[in-house]
Amino acid sequence: MTLTSLADGYRAWVFGARGGIGAAFVRKLAADPRCAAVHAGARAPLETAGKILGFAFDLEDERSIAEAVEAAAVEGAPDLVLVTTGVLYSQTIQPEKSIRALNPEALAKAYAINAIGPALIAKHALGRLPRDRKGVFAALSARVSSLSDNRSGGWHAYRASKAALNMLVRNAAIELTMRNKAAICVALHPGTVDTPMSKPFQTGIAPGRLFSPDESAAALWKIVESLTPDRSGELIAWDGQTIPF
Repeated sequence: MTLTSLADGYRAWVFGARGGIGAAFVRKLAADPRCAAVHAGARAPLETAGKILGFAFDLEDERSIAEAVEAAAVEGAPDLVLVTTGVLYSQTIQPEKSIRALNPEALAKAYAINAIGPALIAKHALGRLPRDRKGVFAALSARVSSLSDNRSGGWHAYRASKAALNMLVRNAAIELTMRNKAAICVALHPGTVDTPMSKPFQTGIAPGRLFSPDESAAALWKIVESLTPDRSGELIAWDGQTIPF
């Protein structure tokens, strides 16, 4: 499978290349004969091998993001920037079942990882997209970030921080089209993916709706290939459907 809608010899930047979906995307990009290079970023960088050029960055350190972008840009402009980072739970963050469970430190951490970090990547990377052809900036969001689709409540920090990401993506899309009408900025919902992040919450998932990282990356790959400027600013699910904000 190849990305024919991007320029031949396109370059891709992946922030979050050690996560399940990020790593799957890096593998697919490296196997695409039309892709010239894959800059794969993580806190602990991947080894540079073949098309894969590993780099380090810290999602909570803007200087590290700026330096990573600057270094990658020396090799050439990116036609595709993917942000595959995110946190649902950790030692300090637990999905809340009640508003009474809100913790200010956990809420701030969720915003730092799920909204502020990706926004800072956009701040430094969007201006690097080509001005004369299709370029894509895509960040992973989630269906549960939709206000209009929220019928169960809970998971306050995760929902709210991903909803904030959606707004930042929409704002960036509006600015981006002013400099290049062929450029696209979107948020993507990868579905429920069998990764450590989803392990505690996989009970009750309908058959066929728990995807491997490779299956999710393949679905998102098709979306990137089919994206047109009229979809810029949208939250798009793995099946290509627009999720209302």
